[in-house]
Amino acid sequence: MDKIVNLAYVGTESLVQELQGREGVKTTIAAPYEDVSVHANGPAIVMVVTD
Repeated sequence: MDKIVNLAYVGTESLVQELQGREGVKTTIAAPYEDVSVHANGPAIVMVVTD
């Protein structure tokens, strides 16, 4: 059985890196002061992570 981990103690960088490696996840990176548009044909969840 997998060990249950409290994700509240996992850093944002680690969470993002894990999600980026998953099937069905597309990453768009915006450099500082760069505007980026993201288009999705749902169902989709769009998250903006600024860390």
